[in-house]
Amino acid sequence: MIRKNVAEILDHHVTFALEAIDRMYLNAYVPSLQTGGGFAYFLKTQLGVRVPSTVMIAPMSERFVAAMEHFAETEGVDLVTFEKGQRKDDVAQEYLATFTGEEGVLFIGKAQEKASVFRTDKRRDAAGKTYPWIIRSTAMPNHYYVYIVDRDFGPLFIKFCSYFPYAAKLCLNGHEWLKRQLTRRGIAYEPLDNGIRSSEEVARVQRIANELDAAKIDAVFRKWLRRLPHPFTAAHRKAGYRYHVSILQAEFALTQVLDRPATGRGFFEEVIRENLDIGRPDQMQMIFHRRVSRRTPGSFRTRVLTEGVVPSLHVQYKKAKVKQYHKEGQALRTETTINDTYDFEIGRALRNLPALREIGFAANRRLLRVEYLSHDCLIGDDHLDGLTHPVVADTQRAAALRLGDRRVLALMQTLCLFALHPRGFRHRDVRTSVAQLLGRPLDAYGASQMTYDLRRLRLHGLIERVPGSHRYRITESGARLAVLYLRIYARGFRPAASLATTSGTRRGSQALERLDAALTTFLREVRLVA
Repeated sequence: MIRKNVAEILDHHVTFALEAIDRMYLNAYVPSLQTGGGFAYFLKTQLGVRVPSTVMIAPMSERFVAAMEHFAETEGVDLVTFEKGQRKDDVAQEYLATFTGEEGVLFIGKAQEKASVFRTDKRRDAAGKTYPWIIRSTAMPNHYYVYIVDRDFGPLFIKFCSYFPYAAKLCLNGHEWLKRQLTRRGIAYEPLDNGIRSSEEVARVQRIANELDAAKIDAVFRKWLRRLPHPFTAAHRKAGYRYHVSILQAEFALTQVLDRPATGRGFFEEVIRENLDIGRPDQMQMIFHRRVSRRTPGSFRTRVLTEGVVPSLHVQYKKAKVKQYHKEGQALRTETTINDTYDFEIGRALRNLPALREIGFAANRRLLRVEYLSHDCLIGDDHLDGLTHPVVADTQRAAALRLGDRRVLALMQTLCLFALHPRGFRHRDVRTSVAQLLGRPLDAYGASQMTYDLRRLRLHGLIERVPGSHRYRITESGARLAVLYLRIYARGFRPAASLATTSGTRRGSQALERLDAALTTFLREVRLVA
C-alpha cells in the first residue's frame, strides 16, 4: 500500500469541511452582587435590612427552592437527585431519547456542588465591640440543573445555585443549533454525531454556521429565564439586579470529512511519525483512552498507536487547548477550546465572542498548516542559497543562516515552538527557549544576541513584525524553512554524528548506507533536488 503524506490527504481526500462553534459553557451573574458591599447594599435597599447578615437572605433562598420544586410538579417533569459519580449527560440522553415534543423541559436534576457564597463574619473594633462583616466563602449548596430542548438550539441546560447570589450557568452546543437551522430552512444534510457529515449546499451550510452569535445565545438564555422560576423577583430585576452572561469555555471546531476510514488513520500515523522530532511544546502529548497521572507506574512517551486504538493529539497554550482526533472513523476533527479569555487579552463578556471565534478558528487552521508544511515544504535552490549566505534587505545586512549551525538550529526549533501562538511572540518569549536549546544559562545568551538573531530571521523573511507592536509572527516561508532545517538535522546530521565512532567498521558502513537512503527518500518527499 502506498503511504500518503499529510499534504496529500488534506488536498485530495477531504470530501466536506465545516467550521462551527461547538460546545459553549457560559456563566450568568449579577455584577453588582459580587462583593460584600454590593450584598449589604442589596439587603438595605431591597429587603430593608439595617444590619447586614446572611441570615436575612435565607427566606429568599427558601422561596426559590420551593418555586423550583413546585415548577417540576406542575409541569409534570421529574426532579432527579444525581448520585455521586453519576454522569449527568447519560441521564439527560435517556430522557432525550423518549422526548417527542418540539421544545420543553426534559427534567430537573439536583446535586450538591461547591459554590462561592457570602458568609457573615464576626469582627472586633478597637474598643473590643463585635460587629458583623460580609465575606466571600465557599459552601456545598444544592444546584438545580434544568435540562431543556429548545426549538432553535436543541438540547441545553441551565444550572442555578440555590444560595445567594444565585450564580447560574448555561451550556449549549452550536452544532445542534446548526442542525435545527438547516432543518427549518429545508437544507438536506447527513448528520454526524455532534457535527455535519455532508451536504450538497456546502457554502450555504457554512454561512448559516457563521450566523450563530452573541445576540442569539443571549436571547435563548433570556427566553428560558422568563419561563423558569427566577431567584430574583420582578421588583429586584426592575431595580437593575439582572443576570449578565460571560464566557467560561468555548470550543471552536473544524470538521473535515475524509473519503474513507483508512485515510484518517493514515493522517494520524503521518502526523505522529513526522512530528516526533520537531521541538514540540512540553504540553504536547498523545492521549491513550486511559487516565495517565504522575502516580501511574511505568514510562510514557509519544508514539504511533497500535490497531484498535483511536489516537488524539493535544497541544496546550496556557489554559487553551487544541485537540485533534479521528471522529467516528469518518472525519478529522480539530477543535480549539478556550478556557480563559484573558490568555488572549480579551474580556469574558459574551460580546467578545467574535474576537474569540477568530482566534479559535485561526488556531485550528494554524495547526493543520504546520502539519501540512511538515510534508509539503517546497524549497527551491535560490531560497536555500539565500538562507545559507548573507543577505542585504532595505540597505541592512544580515548574516547567513547556515545549515548545521547549532545556534541556527536552536532558532529554527524555537520558531516551530511558537508557530501556533495566535498573537505571535515577543523578544522575551523566545530568548529563554533559544538559551535552553543551546544549553546555556539565560545570562550567557544576552538580550543583544536575541535582538541580533531576530533581526537575521526578519531580514531573511522567516518572521515579520506585527504592525503597531513589538511582537513577531512566523511567515509561511519561514514555517517551511524551519521544518526543513529540523528535518535534515534530525534525519541527517544527528544520526551521522552518532555513527561517527563506528564509521570504519562494517556495522558503521551499513548504518551510513541506510542513513543515506533514508535522507534521499526524505528529500524526494519534500521535492528538494539534492
